Amino acid sequence: MKKIAVIFTTLSMLAAPMLSIAASPEQDLKNFRDHYTKLFPNIAMDDFGNGVYAVDKTSRDQWEAFEEFPPYEIYVDKGEALFNKPFKNGKTYASCFPKAKSGIKQNYPYFDKKRNEVITLELAINDCRKKNGEEPLKYKKGPITHLGAYIAYQSRGKKGNVKIDSSAESMKWYNEGKRFFYAKRGQLNMSCADCHYNNPAKKIRANILSTGLGQTTHFPVYRNKWSVADKGGDGMGTLHRRYGGCNKQVRAKPFKAQSREYRALEYFHTYMSNDLPLNGPGIRM
Repeated sequence: MKKIAVIFTTLSMLAAPMLSIAASPEQDLKNFRDHYTKLFPNIAMDDFGNGVYAVDKTSRDQWEAFEEFPPYEIYVDKGEALFNKPFKNGKTYASCFPKAKSGIKQNYPYFDKKRNEVITLELAINDCRKKNGEEPLKYKKGPITHLGAYIAYQSRGKKGNVKIDSSAESMKWYNEGKRFFYAKRGQLNMSCADCHYNNPAKKIRANILSTGLGQTTHFPVYRNKWSVADKGGDGMGTLHRRYGGCNKQVRAKPFKAQSREYRALEYFHTYMSNDLPLNGPGIRM
């Protein structure tokens, strides 16, 4: 009970914004940006992609020191080797992602009209493997993050370009993700918005909360916390790994990586950072 009390006395829980399903994605995006630029008028729009490092100087100094010898660099190289390694049938990932070397990450996730579902980059990677007779990779960490790191690195500097299809099924996915972001869950009865929309730059225990704007630009990420927790792992993780961790922190049962729930959330969440330059892979403490 003490831990719960600490959370609620540390955060000043403001009312979440009125959620209007009727609002268009374009209006949602405008409102989202306006909210953060009013809260942080001195932060340049592109800097929101740097998360906590945009709002806290001490954290930024530590981050810039890590970036001199980034721990994710080796995984970009590993990802490149995997990308170019032939499958058993002789083909490579380039057969599925012919434009990867010129940058494709900015276009994910997208709505596939034929399949009537949202396709994330990780889902597309495993679709490619299955198409070429290979076993799928695990979705939260390991080789899929190495491939993701390499693909993300090729898109560095490109602006997020997620398209929200206007079809009824696409909008259903979008609105599911929107509801997920603002809906309270878990024993702590908290939403994504409680931390990252209502209280960015404030502290929850010793952690500084990042802004919801720009949160998706730097995945996959290397986290010091994960490098310890993985016990011999590499500390890299996908966006859905982070979603699961957030759900656990509010004492809610996490959904599976690449579940409909998390893909819908990613569809909304990534669109909310559209036009920000991608800077993945990233490092977070």
